Amino acid sequence: MVRRIFSSWLDLFLLFVPVTVALELLKADPLLIFITSGLAIVPLAGLLGRATEHITTHVGAGIGSLLNASLGNAAELIIALAALREGLHDVVKASLTGSILGNILLVLGVSMVAGGMKFERQTFNRTAAGMGSSLLLLAAVGLVIPALFHFTASDRGAQVEHELSLDIAIVLFLIYVLSLAFSLKTHRHLFQGETHDAHDLGEEPWSYRMSLGVLAAVAILIGLMSEMLVGSIEPAAHKLGLTQVFVGVILVALVGNAAEHSTAVLMAMKNKMDLAFGIAVGSSLQIALLVAPLLVFASYLFGAPLDLIFTPFEVAAVTMSVLILGFVSMDGESHWMEGVMLVGVYTMLAIAFYFLPA
Repeated sequence: MVRRIFSSWLDLFLLFVPVTVALELLKADPLLIFITSGLAIVPLAGLLGRATEHITTHVGAGIGSLLNASLGNAAELIIALAALREGLHDVVKASLTGSILGNILLVLGVSMVAGGMKFERQTFNRTAAGMGSSLLLLAAVGLVIPALFHFTASDRGAQVEHELSLDIAIVLFLIYVLSLAFSLKTHRHLFQGETHDAHDLGEEPWSYRMSLGVLAAVAILIGLMSEMLVGSIEPAAHKLGLTQVFVGVILVALVGNAAEHSTAVLMAMKNKMDLAFGIAVGSSLQIALLVAPLLVFASYLFGAPLDLIFTPFEVAAVTMSVLILGFVSMDGESHWMEGVMLVGVYTMLAIAFYFLPA
């Protein structure tokens, strides 16, 4: 059973879980804890994604899609909740931005390159792609409105801005729920693509109890590692000479997106671009329409309301990325050069965030 769970070379990085705990107990250098906890979360996120895929084979496509929607970004949500509890609102918002950019530019771009190297032309569901792009554009509007309000009516005070952010979070959350009903119930026939089960991951399906057990254990470990990662962010960023925005947008987002990276690329290399596109874009949608509102709601429990006022550069980066995604996906086809373009945009944005002042 152990060999069935730990079947990837990436699982070797699980050794960093006890190493991180030991460093935390020894009060070691925060930079070391930041590095080891990040390396530990990568394979844990991968295991979380695999466990979700295996559960899908037992509960059917409909409930499986809902589980993927709920658990696909669990690592990002746990990391963000830990940062929210520590009052690191800038890191939380930066990680949301980074997850959206990372999925639609880096994950999808690398998937297109990997699949395009094996297949000259790959196709995906244009209806699902158009729906995803439209919803992401709507989410970008949800980011623009609070920012515009802040720069044009900041004299109304922080209380009004928090109320505006809460109201927008409620709207985004309701749209996400209705989009699930649209794609899984009323217009399900329009979104039918390739079938997918654990065999597509090159594995024998796990039992239902085994899948649930792995899911629960991994979620607890991700929570523990996230606490240590977040606790070391500020001193580590200072020591590396990096801003918290860069750490959140690039480093923390890359760690949280590990599961999507591996699965989407694997699906693209199997010429299942429908699935690769759905993983990358669907994950961004969950971040924008589900995770962000949930974090706003949770912030009130912590006594420090989170607003949705992102920096102008973050808003511009997300909006440009969504528009680029729309142009790339409008024909329902992909090749490796389109992937290169997406990765290129991500690289340019990462460089800009590096030079962006605190």
